[in-house]
Amino acid sequence: MTSSRELIVEADGGSRGNPGPAGYGAVVLDPATGETLAEAAEYIGVATNNVAEYKGLVAGLKAARELFPDATVHVRMDSKLVVEQMSGRWKIKHPDMKPLAAEAGRVFPAGRVRYEWIPRERNKHADRLANEAMDAAKLGRRWEPSGSTAALDASAARNAATPPPSGPPGDAAAGAARARSALAAAGTGTGRDLAPDGTGTGSGAWPGGASRPSVPHDGLFAAEDALTAVPGGAEASGDFEAEAGVLAPTGSAAHAGSARSAAADVTPTATARSQGWAGPDMGAPATFVLLRHGETALTPEKRFSGSGGSDPELSAAGLRQAEAVAAALAARGTIQEIVSSPLTRCRQTAAAVADRLGLDVRIEQGLRETDFGAWEGLTFGEVREKYPADLDAWLASAKAAPTGGGESFATVARRVAATRDRLAAAYAGRTVLLVTHVTPIKTLVRLALGAPPESLFRMELSAASISAVAYYADGNASVRLLNDTSHLRG
Repeated sequence: MTSSRELIVEADGGSRGNPGPAGYGAVVLDPATGETLAEAAEYIGVATNNVAEYKGLVAGLKAARELFPDATVHVRMDSKLVVEQMSGRWKIKHPDMKPLAAEAGRVFPAGRVRYEWIPRERNKHADRLANEAMDAAKLGRRWEPSGSTAALDASAARNAATPPPSGPPGDAAAGAARARSALAAAGTGTGRDLAPDGTGTGSGAWPGGASRPSVPHDGLFAAEDALTAVPGGAEASGDFEAEAGVLAPTGSAAHAGSARSAAADVTPTATARSQGWAGPDMGAPATFVLLRHGETALTPEKRFSGSGGSDPELSAAGLRQAEAVAAALAARGTIQEIVSSPLTRCRQTAAAVADRLGLDVRIEQGLRETDFGAWEGLTFGEVREKYPADLDAWLASAKAAPTGGGESFATVARRVAATRDRLAAAYAGRTVLLVTHVTPIKTLVRLALGAPPESLFRMELSAASISAVAYYADGNASVRLLNDTSHLRG
C-alpha cells in the first residue's frame, strides 16, 4: 500500500438543543467507485453541534486509518468552522474543541489530509448516520451498522437531485460530463468518441482507435447453453467458475442486504449537455480488450475455480478456443500489448495470442481470480449443502467472503481497481489485451458503469469471450463491448 491511495471521509454531527442530546456520523468512501467502505455513528450525550462535528471527524479519520494506514484523505464536511480550523485558517479558541482538533490532527500526518466545505445537501450520508445514532439512543439502543439505511437514503437523495443522462451510453460519467458541458456552453469542441447516431465509429472507437468491427448482435451478449436451477426459485447463468451466477430471491434477507450495498456503491453522474457531444481532446484512451481464458475441465461442470485451488490447465476445448480468439485478434490487428493473470489457464490463452501477434506477455498479479477458499472445486449445489449460511451471506453482501479465508468481492474490487489504475497510466493511448477471469472482467465493467455490486450476478461472460473498456485522461470510462463470442462460431 502506498500513499497514492486516496479515501474520502464525510463527517457530520448534530445536537438537538445545542447543547442537547448529540450524535455524530462518518462515512469512508472509495473516490473512484463511490463504494461505502466504512460507516461510524455514535450518541455522545449532551453536547454542542460543533463538538459533535469534531467527534464525527475524528471517528471518520480513524475508520479510514483502520482501512488504509498510508492513505491520503479528502475530508468533506458542511461545517465551515471545522473545515477552516482544521485547514489552519481560523484559530481554535473554544476549550472543548481544542483537544478534539488536536486528536483529529494526530490520526494522519497533516500533509496527507485536505479539507473541503460542502453544502449540507451534499452531506446527507453522514447527517443521516448522526441522526440514526440519536434516534437509537432515544429508544434506549445503540446504533448498529446492520440496521442503517443511511447509504440507501443518501443515494436516493443524490439520484433524485440528478437529472437523467442526456448523452449517449458511456458518456455521462462525472468527469467527462462536466468537461463536455463546459465546452458546450462555450460553443467549442467537436465530438471524438461517438458518431451522432451513437455508433462507435469515431477516432476513439473500439479497439485501439479503429472502427468497431461488424459483429452480429447476438454475438455480443450470447448466453451459455446450460441453465442451472437453484433452490429457492432463482436461476443461475451456468457460469460458476468465478462466481455462482445466482440472483438472491426477491424479498429475501439477501436481497435487502444487497440493496443497501448497491445504493452505497453507485457513483452519481453528472448530465452532459444534449447539444454537441463535444469534449476536450485528451488523446487516445487506454483501451483494455478483456479476454476471459478458455475452458478448463472445471468450466463445463460449473465448479468454483479461483486463485486458491488447483490452477487447472486448459482443456482440449479450451485450447481450441484460445486458437480461435488468437486468430480473430490477429485479423483485427489492433492489440499492441498483452498482460495476463498469473494462473495457468490465462497464461496458456495469452500465449496462443502472443504467438500469433509476435508479442511478449507481461504477468500481472492483480488480474488473478477471486480466492474462493473452501469452495474451490465445488459446485454451487455442493456449497449450498455444506456451507448454507456462508453462501447466503456471500449472496447478500459484497463484503462477505467465502468459507475458509477466501476473498470477498469488495476485496477483489479494490485489487482490480488498483491494477486498472496502474495499467491505464502505463498504457495510455494504447490497446492492451488483458487475459483474465470472470470476476476481474465483470468488476472492470461494473466500475466503468458505476453499477452496484450485485450487477456481478447479472452479467453473462462466456469462456474465451471478448469485452472492452476504454479509459480517458479525465477519468471517464466507456464500455465498448461485452461477452463477444462470435469468433467461436466459425
